Amino acid sequence: MTSSRTGAAEIPSAAEGTSGLPPRPWTLSWFLRLSIAVHALALAALMVWPARWPWPLAAILSDHLVILVGVFLPRGRLFGPNLTRLPEPAVSRREVALTFDDGPDPDVTPRILDLLDTHAAKASFFCVGARAEGSPELVGEIIRRGHEVLNHSFGHAHSFPARGLVAMRRDIGRAQAVLTRLTGRTPALFRAPMGFRSPFMEPAIAAHGLHFVSWTRRGFDTRERDAEKVLARLTRGLAAGDILLLHDRGSAVARSGQPIVLEVLPGLLERITASGLHATTLSQGLSQAH
Repeated sequence: MTSSRTGAAEIPSAAEGTSGLPPRPWTLSWFLRLSIAVHALALAALMVWPARWPWPLAAILSDHLVILVGVFLPRGRLFGPNLTRLPEPAVSRREVALTFDDGPDPDVTPRILDLLDTHAAKASFFCVGARAEGSPELVGEIIRRGHEVLNHSFGHAHSFPARGLVAMRRDIGRAQAVLTRLTGRTPALFRAPMGFRSPFMEPAIAAHGLHFVSWTRRGFDTRERDAEKVLARLTRGLAAGDILLLHDRGSAVARSGQPIVLEVLPGLLERITASGLHATTLSQGLSQAH
């Protein structure tokens, strides 16, 4: 499928067994093509008019500034397609996608699974490969309960967006191999650590057949200790097709002493139901079936 609203190309099924997904084609985004043109023209101008070097230098520095800003715009599309909402079939089915990042967490993730079961809700867990490798039974439990496990890099390093293409591709591939082995299903979707995205990310994930996903709205539950504020951010304007972001690891600690996600999730699930919506996995939401 290709959707101007979601910015996502056709996404294959995540249940591809253990053979992995084939590399997919990718093209430079309009911005990166423009960026290359700016560099080429600036260098040409410098060769023809060397005495006017401040102007081409200013053009190049301005371009690099825009690139830097783009890295910190998780929902942007400067560097390639970005799924920020579910497509129209999911909207017509009144679906929203619940997603949890940075796990699995041996303490928090099982309690999230129990809350999801209570409300007959499904979710997508963007797991860190190293953490999944340390909790294989928990990863299996996520799958057993009807949810899905997706790629969130192997190490979740803060330096991830600053890495070169080879290092980034290697890290993503290592996570892909671990998650496929533990679940028997090959992830088709990738979310970057912290959501930060570099110009190298699109070719790196394309090499593993992955597609980039961000979100429609998030609660900032890793730093906000007030459950009502987190819930308000997630539900303000809540609509069919939304992709919601929470964390099953690294959640801020509420004043009650428990992870804020555990205080927010019951109210969020109740609000979803009261709005006539249904929480599902990203893969189900991307399905074309009505």
